[in-house]
Amino acid sequence: MKGLYTIGIFLLGIAFGLAGVGVMSILGHQSTFPVLGASALGQVPPESGAEADEGGAAAAVEGIDDITASRVNAIVRAAREVGPAVVSISVIQTRIYTVSPFTGPFRDPYFDQLWRDLFPPRRYREQITSQGSGVIIDSDGHVLTNDHVVHGAEEIKVTLADGRVFDGELIGTDPYLDLALVKIQSEDIPHARLGDSERLIIGEWAIAIGNPFAYFLEDTQPTVTVGVISALHRAIKSSGRSREPQIYADMIQTDAAINPGNSGGPLVNAAGEVIGINTFIFTAGGGSEGVGFARPINAAKKILGELKEYGRVRVAWLGIRVQELTPLLAESLEIDNLDGLLVANIEQGSPAEGAGVRRGDIIRTIDGEPVASFTDWQVALLTVRVGDTVDLALERDGRGRVASIKAAEFKGD
Repeated sequence: MKGLYTIGIFLLGIAFGLAGVGVMSILGHQSTFPVLGASALGQVPPESGAEADEGGAAAAVEGIDDITASRVNAIVRAAREVGPAVVSISVIQTRIYTVSPFTGPFRDPYFDQLWRDLFPPRRYREQITSQGSGVIIDSDGHVLTNDHVVHGAEEIKVTLADGRVFDGELIGTDPYLDLALVKIQSEDIPHARLGDSERLIIGEWAIAIGNPFAYFLEDTQPTVTVGVISALHRAIKSSGRSREPQIYADMIQTDAAINPGNSGGPLVNAAGEVIGINTFIFTAGGGSEGVGFARPINAAKKILGELKEYGRVRVAWLGIRVQELTPLLAESLEIDNLDGLLVANIEQGSPAEGAGVRRGDIIRTIDGEPVASFTDWQVALLTVRVGDTVDLALERDGRGRVASIKAAEFKGD
């Protein structure tokens, strides 16, 4: 009996021993769970108490700061730098139109004169308001925009991005380049830096900024669209619906959206420099379709002095009239190469006459650029200013020569 009691006590001890091992094992695993979790999350063990919470929050804030910093890229910085100098331009114009009391499908040409005598057409005057954008280019308050934005303006209001509104004074315009200069009077005016459009690279970032809503909607924040430089030195002929057709030469093409109210605003590079003035778009439905054009800023720089001094851009005069070379004309002149223009006339006393250009000469290039049509000739002369020297590569009697002509101011109508 005593032996059985001893065996029972022994077995009971073994049972308690095994239970103790199991309990220790479970406690051990429980104590290690938080440590493994902390290691996986990059946190400290819970033994540090409140320091663990502070460390985790600090790590989370640091992660958010890193994301925010990555969002502020070159495009954001450029928009922030130029945005305050982008203005809204509101223009009041007077439109005069004529209405005849007898118009429609039943008009008879025979009675038109009679009706006009008895019931003359009425003329109406209507004030209309239009808007566009512009960019302040210096601390004196000069605003660069498009000519078509301020064309026929009787009153100009300039609204800055900070909400200030000023009366604008039209300093001068250049309809050929579709550029205009407006001035506002104030101190502490933000202005943008002008870049070099000759250094543009096809494919680099292009940022179009405009401010069309500031005056009417009291929303002074500029709009920003982004694309790339699609092409350089484009030449486009306008449709001329409301004005005479004209040639837009040496334009920057971009796929950054240029909406109607953004005309006159700046085209900016990733360095925050103005590289062009947004001018027009090609569109079928009235909206932006990824084909926009801007006037290079270097062309604007070239006329700023003229606009400030004369209020206009003086017309450069060479005194040459040209004619395209047709096959029949080339055959009569015994010329094999049709790539050029024939000098049809030289005006007396002109710079061209003084440079030795003669009637019958063949112009092959202007400043190194080939010319084969009258459009090429117009495009080449659009950016020539009074005092500029133009080099013409000529051919006379089968021999080549170069004539350097200094452009003078045209005094006629």
